[in-house]
Amino acid sequence: MFRTPRRSALLALVATVGILVAACGGGASPTPAPSAAASAAPSVAPSEAPSAAPYTGLTYPETGTVDCTAKTFNGKAYTGEIKQIKAIDAKTVEFTLCTPDAAFLQKVAMAMFPINDTAYLEKAVADGSILEKPNGTGPYIVKEWVKGDHITLVANPTYWGPNKPKVATVIVKWSAEAAQRLVELQSGNVDGIDNVGPTDFDTVKNDTTLQLIPRTALNIFYIGMSNAYAPFDNEKVRQAVAMAIDRDRIVKNFYPTGSTVAQYFTPCEVPGGCEGDAWYTFDPAAAKKLLADAGYADGFKTTIHLRDVVRSYLPQPKVVAADIQAQLKANLNVDATIDVQESGTFIDNAGGGKLDGIHLLGWNADYPDVTNFLDYHFGGGSSPQFGAHYDDVVAALAKGASTADVAARAAAYKEANDLIKQHVPMIPVAHGGSAVAFKADVTGAHSSPLGDEYFAVMQPADRTQLVWLQNGEPAGLYCADEEDGEAIRVCDQVNEALYQFKIAGTDAEPGLAKACTPNTDLTVWTCTLQDNVTFADGAGLDANDVVESYAVVWDAANPLHKGRTGNFTYFSALWGGFLNPPPAE
Repeated sequence: MFRTPRRSALLALVATVGILVAACGGGASPTPAPSAAASAAPSVAPSEAPSAAPYTGLTYPETGTVDCTAKTFNGKAYTGEIKQIKAIDAKTVEFTLCTPDAAFLQKVAMAMFPINDTAYLEKAVADGSILEKPNGTGPYIVKEWVKGDHITLVANPTYWGPNKPKVATVIVKWSAEAAQRLVELQSGNVDGIDNVGPTDFDTVKNDTTLQLIPRTALNIFYIGMSNAYAPFDNEKVRQAVAMAIDRDRIVKNFYPTGSTVAQYFTPCEVPGGCEGDAWYTFDPAAAKKLLADAGYADGFKTTIHLRDVVRSYLPQPKVVAADIQAQLKANLNVDATIDVQESGTFIDNAGGGKLDGIHLLGWNADYPDVTNFLDYHFGGGSSPQFGAHYDDVVAALAKGASTADVAARAAAYKEANDLIKQHVPMIPVAHGGSAVAFKADVTGAHSSPLGDEYFAVMQPADRTQLVWLQNGEPAGLYCADEEDGEAIRVCDQVNEALYQFKIAGTDAEPGLAKACTPNTDLTVWTCTLQDNVTFADGAGLDANDVVESYAVVWDAANPLHKGRTGNFTYFSALWGGFLNPPPAE
């Protein structure tokens, strides 16, 4: 996903792993209807009522065994972390892992791992409606999606959780231009906007009818290069480009207050993120020599790929692209053509490893742990965005992810960061400061460091609807198979996961699970579900829904392993890989 994080909760997590961890929370989706089974059930006198049938809990994989030592499933290579998921009873799910996972609670809190009703999955995946009509347990339901214009969310009348919606209707709209978003807010057409323009912070601050709410800069803007395409298959070329870009100039000229030049891929607010040597300094003379040593003394031609969508990590995409284009020409005699792609297409192309040349992208944290930054992008289950994986980086990250020991993690991430600097799959440029803005009369307004503002707690004075204007239109709403923050923010209002993140924060709290508790070595996590939770269509939540929701994403051979793209990038990147992975392209 390309989004933002919430407070540095990892130290608390690492300090408390191995002890019981308190429970979970909720989300929402389509219009509730009474269960057909319930309405058709004949009435039975109490004395005649049959005894309840024993609960038949699912276990996945249903057949075959994951061999964690051999790293195989049914004799085939398997790189994933999960060994088995089992419904112990109707309210209890057990996750057995191949390796300890100190970030387990933060992973299962992500909107990209929503829990769906089993019957709904079977129908909605088959007919494709899952992409636009989610059936969640959260505070809102998707009423309509008018493509190219808006999404309407309405309050879920059967919402089970603590944060009942304060406003009956939420309208989500989008505009790529920061200036236009501000005009819409000032005119009263909308109640809140995402990503205030870098030059508009003071305008909002000085307007008594508005409120500016900064975001913590838990993000990274980077310049990516894939080793699958010449000349970036040459490490010296990538290193030369890294030394030829004046990152300080970019941040000084094009970023708002609160932004910093990135010396590591992971922000230093994340524990363990800034181990090892800082990034290359700007040195065009050394860059030219390296490029000549690589056989490109006269430079070369390439393309700078990007999307024209404002993000907290990249507030002025086309302007920054033009500056990088000028720097490459001046410092390396590299002629770069700028290619602006539609947002969804660009994200799909990046995740699919289809971008030659250079690409401009970034990341807003989903949770404050190094695994969310480094493993997602460079680990064994990561996408081919940067080409073939760097095996030494993969090995170092695997060491860091499989222990809760702070010193061991720090050593592993020092090794990983130094190797990333050597191989240069990308150039870390900036941790971007950003802010949201609301009308002054919106109570409960907040920014999320993870980019998932929670509308249920907001009240726009005495108005019955809240209108939110974000940067772009979601590509789809089955967020298990989406990566972009525009979709994920909407999913956060509708669907729920086992855990959820604290509103306006980064702590993982109970969601659909009352609690998920680990064994002593963090390889078995047992989750107890909340009572009396229903999906928007009236179906009740049980443990089999959890097993099925994970299984259809985990197993690439499952007939329900289908989404908008079929990449399910988040799952592969954060859980290490799929069962029955498709052949490498």
